[in-house]
Amino acid sequence: MTKQNYYFVGIKGTGMAALARVLKGLGNTVLGSDIDKETFTQKPLAEAGIPVLSFNPDNLKPGMIVVKGNAFPDDQPEVVKAKEMGLTVQSYPQTVEQVVSQNISIGVAGAHGKTSTTGLLSYVFANVVPTSYLIGDGVGHGENDSRFFVFEADEYRDHFLAYHPDYAIMTNIDFDHPDFFKDIDDVRSSFEQFGRQVKKGIFAFGDDPNLRKLQVDVPIYYYGTGDQDDFRAANIERDAEGSSYDAYFRDQKLGRFTIHLYGEHSILNSLAVIAAAYMEHVDLDQIKQELANFQGVKRRFSTKKVGDITIVDDYAHHPSEIKATIDAARQKFPDQQIIAVFQPHTYSRLQAYLKEFGESLSQADKTYILPIFGSIREHSGHVSDDDLQALIPGSVELTMDHLSDLLKYHQQVLIFMGAGDIQKYEDCLQQLVDQEEK
Repeated sequence: MTKQNYYFVGIKGTGMAALARVLKGLGNTVLGSDIDKETFTQKPLAEAGIPVLSFNPDNLKPGMIVVKGNAFPDDQPEVVKAKEMGLTVQSYPQTVEQVVSQNISIGVAGAHGKTSTTGLLSYVFANVVPTSYLIGDGVGHGENDSRFFVFEADEYRDHFLAYHPDYAIMTNIDFDHPDFFKDIDDVRSSFEQFGRQVKKGIFAFGDDPNLRKLQVDVPIYYYGTGDQDDFRAANIERDAEGSSYDAYFRDQKLGRFTIHLYGEHSILNSLAVIAAAYMEHVDLDQIKQELANFQGVKRRFSTKKVGDITIVDDYAHHPSEIKATIDAARQKFPDQQIIAVFQPHTYSRLQAYLKEFGESLSQADKTYILPIFGSIREHSGHVSDDDLQALIPGSVELTMDHLSDLLKYHQQVLIFMGAGDIQKYEDCLQQLVDQEEK
């Protein structure tokens, strides 16, 4: 890329901060503005040498390219001033597309599993071949002279339609954003449009019926565990240390691979990584080694001990993700009780999938339901956490005032799941355990 001078409006946002670090690593001049309140993205920006200023139109200088965060309207004062100065103003997706066009790019799309798969693919490739990457959990890295660019392609509000990558990994298609998409056909239509913008090939999960319906102009390589899949995992062994399997491309055995990750979805994610590496002739022996070294990404089955209780922290906020997380916990902790603590994220998603939430959470040995988080997009709805609780036998409503009820689960596993502020409940439980041990 030609070296540029970028100014980010809303640089502390998770995606914006990650993209700023990518562009800085690629040799560009990068700075930006945001609120003064401290955020978790601030330290990585400072470590990358990226100045963070307070919002002020006077920050703008001739020659800057202004990147506007998705949360900011066109009448934001800095954006107004940039246009008055004749500066180029572009969105986050438009800026990502500039990086996409300069590398062999692999976009990871799917209603579930985007961040886990992007994190795994980024880690493995970056340790084998020069790779830049942009992950949805706020991690971004730019590598000068990189061969690959791995990035998360989000379907929400059709953001991924700004991208034209060489390859796409599609983990699944699901009706996960009822506040934007009309129905599952609407979602599939967007994925198909994105697929038609892919230049070389698509790696798609073979058991997803909607992915099997895709009509695109490039080859689709299906991955999974079935005989009809192009890339296939066979002879799978799962235990408390992780999973091992033989990987095949059609009739060709590619080797036996081991991952220290849990759940069937982790096997599938790693198989997608192998598929991408195979098609681009990346050394599979090195891929095998790095797959075995990977330890996971933030808020995706992160485990820690709090006293004698094991806490699993996971972003799961959809029935499919909850089911996968509980499956992973059963594999890693086969001899312990699995206690689910779930915070519904949005009213629209809970209403659309109420029955499915009940079914997936019933897979735990005991379930606690926290109040609905809500979001900036919606503050109320025609459904409540009581409606969910009624579908789960033996489930209990839980509030911050009664969090001490969880202290009785000695030697057991508590899975905290949700996309809201559920981590504050984990922090409070940690404090309660610390007080108990004094």
